[in-house]
Amino acid sequence: MTTPTRKHTALPKARTLIEALPWLTRHHGKTVVIKFGGNAMVDEELKAAFAQDVVFLHHAGLRPVVVHGGGPQISAQLDRHGLTSEFKAGLRVTSPEAMDVVRMVLAGQVQRELVGLLNQHGPLAVGLTGEDAHTITATKHLPTIDGEPVDIGRVGEITRIDTGAVEALLADGRIPVVSSIARAEDDGHVYNVNADTAAAALAAALGAETLMVLTDVEGLYEDWPHSDEVISRLTATELEKLLPDLSSGMVPKMEGCLFAVRNGVTTARVIDGRVPHSILLEIFTDEGIGTMVVPDQEPGGQG
Repeated sequence: MTTPTRKHTALPKARTLIEALPWLTRHHGKTVVIKFGGNAMVDEELKAAFAQDVVFLHHAGLRPVVVHGGGPQISAQLDRHGLTSEFKAGLRVTSPEAMDVVRMVLAGQVQRELVGLLNQHGPLAVGLTGEDAHTITATKHLPTIDGEPVDIGRVGEITRIDTGAVEALLADGRIPVVSSIARAEDDGHVYNVNADTAAAALAAALGAETLMVLTDVEGLYEDWPHSDEVISRLTATELEKLLPDLSSGMVPKMEGCLFAVRNGVTTARVIDGRVPHSILLEIFTDEGIGTMVVPDQEPGGQG
């Protein structure tokens, strides 16, 4: 009489799968843009779990697109080359020499590793940078510090997205992995662009269902540092009011979420990349984790 016991122990697994069913139905065929970053990018187990999640989404009928930067890896490589890492207005000062390192690290190291992890599960991932097929075009970004525009080198402000190459890969059943480097609109250079901003711009241009940004926090906190209560859902206008008080690291992430939902993306989410399989938990369970941003005009939407 072993069968009933075996059935019994398998039941929780069945319940988990059934819980995913309405979410599978809702997201089937939809494009989801995932910004890969933070701890998930440097921890071996989290990297492997991230790759499994993205492949799972693909096999579940979604169309995942991965966008990545590589802050820690870039800093380490600049160090090896005897180049100092300097930041102004929260952005990396990128000299022509530093830009060569950024390009090498993003396209030749971080992207290659991610493509390799995804392709352990089949011939799925294809890497490209924003330079390829004019995917991301930018002009020189001059941040304002103390009321004055400041030159921080080869840092770009995105002006245009061409989704042709990404769409072609998705149509072919592939998983595009995009490095946050842009071609210049006007001066023949290559630009380093913020990966959160690039992911948001690409999500909007693709008409994605969801933008997911992996971070090293649980989400957006209600009243940090006085409380660690995470806001689970808020509207674009509510988020806009909070932006001036956010920590500098969260600003590009939340500005990206705001841009996405104001430009046609159904939901934008900041999720804790330190939790293994956080992507699956967010998309396929009733609880969800992290903070979800929704457009103001969503029917029945509330903060």
